Amino acid sequence: MVFSGLTFMLAFLPIILILYYIVPKKGKNIVILISGLLFYSWGEPLYVLVMIISTFIDYTAGRIMDKQDDKPKARKICLLVSILMNLGLLGIFKYSDFLVGSINSWFGLEIKNPFVTLFNAIFGGFTGKIENLPMPIGISFFTFQSMSYTIDLYRRKIKVQKSAVNFMAFVTLFPQIVAGPIVRYEDVQNELDERSITESMVGEGISRFITGLGKKVLIADNIGALWDSVKALDPSSLSVTAAWLGILAFTFQIFFDFSGYSDMAIGLGKMMGFKFPENFNYPYMSKSISEFWRRWHMTLGGWFKSYVYFPLGGSRKGLPRTVVNLLIVWTITGIWHGASWNFMLWGAYFGVLIVLEKLFLGKWLEKLPGFFSWLYTFVLVVIGWVMFDIVPAGTVDIGEVFGRIFGYVGAMFGANGVFTNSFAANAIVNYGAIFALAILGSSDVIKRICNFIKEKAPKWTLYGYPIVQTGVLVMSIAFITTSSYHPFLYFNF
Repeated sequence: MVFSGLTFMLAFLPIILILYYIVPKKGKNIVILISGLLFYSWGEPLYVLVMIISTFIDYTAGRIMDKQDDKPKARKICLLVSILMNLGLLGIFKYSDFLVGSINSWFGLEIKNPFVTLFNAIFGGFTGKIENLPMPIGISFFTFQSMSYTIDLYRRKIKVQKSAVNFMAFVTLFPQIVAGPIVRYEDVQNELDERSITESMVGEGISRFITGLGKKVLIADNIGALWDSVKALDPSSLSVTAAWLGILAFTFQIFFDFSGYSDMAIGLGKMMGFKFPENFNYPYMSKSISEFWRRWHMTLGGWFKSYVYFPLGGSRKGLPRTVVNLLIVWTITGIWHGASWNFMLWGAYFGVLIVLEKLFLGKWLEKLPGFFSWLYTFVLVVIGWVMFDIVPAGTVDIGEVFGRIFGYVGAMFGANGVFTNSFAANAIVNYGAIFALAILGSSDVIKRICNFIKEKAPKWTLYGYPIVQTGVLVMSIAFITTSSYHPFLYFNF
């Protein structure tokens, strides 16, 4: 489903913020709750019920867990109900079509997804009959976020939230509700009950929001157009240069799209008095795959480490068990991203690389000059992005998955026998400037330049930076109103 979240934010954000600032403290969480529900309903008017049901069950499980504090079995039942409910929602809406389709493909059957049948029986009169179950936007984000509350409450790491409004405000925190960062309850538990909003926080929030908007609209959407063009071509017709330009375009598109959304969410959080966790730390500067995943989508990595890797034993039970635990976590990480064999392969691919680095490769990389360890990391990450996006969503034929991946990677390394062509030459001319901007923006060069200016010419920072930010805002709005809209990529997860 295409969800124009930007349209909602830019159209209603000023109204929401004005209302948020003028209501008394006790009413601010109500504004967050209502705005979050409206934001979600903008894209999912029906499936907002799924989020409300998930939130209600987790809140109720938490209250019962608190009241039955001296009864371990009752507390464990509450936890299991919460986990099974959240994973059940993910299984039904995100994976059931893929599972049924895979079984049909393997055994030549024509089984119907029972949940599609149930959906048509209940809602078919309102929405029309469907063939596949639509996935609620951001379901992987809000279920993980809500589930962190009951798990941490069971572990006695946090206190119960007795206010239903405050808990629902936590789950519906606008706008990180559908694409992260994944905010765990312990991250904001104090701010939910009492928070202060200062002028500096609002100023920093506005700046961060504009930065994220510029990343998304000016870089991600523009450079992503090249990937759309290349992906539409037959891989066997691609030259080496065209194949690399295409996947590099996606490499930068997904970074600026997702980190841009995270910046917007973090910025808006600051405007409302919250300090959301960081989600990216210049991942394309990494010098190992392990380091890359400490810098990319950091809140997801932290979630899996806390709630999957450590409970499995982490690295505390010997090397063989550590290897198994890492492979389990990374296979699940791949599955979390989507219901398709390529995502499982993508997760396993990074799991194997991280295991190899833990066994011996990491020590080798430390001995290499920095450029070569960076090059090793960047090339392998780019190949990973081929696995991530070259396969059409919902593909159940694993042979087709491998064929598309190997076909494209083969083109990158000369399997088609053509190094360059006119398509690649035109792409370099048309997208050279945006590539240069993307390279600079994905490194810490701009940050270091800004810090240097701040130290040497503080007046320029005081007057010049707002001018630059205003220019970015104006250009972003101009692009939104004059070009076709591209939805945030991670809304699909």
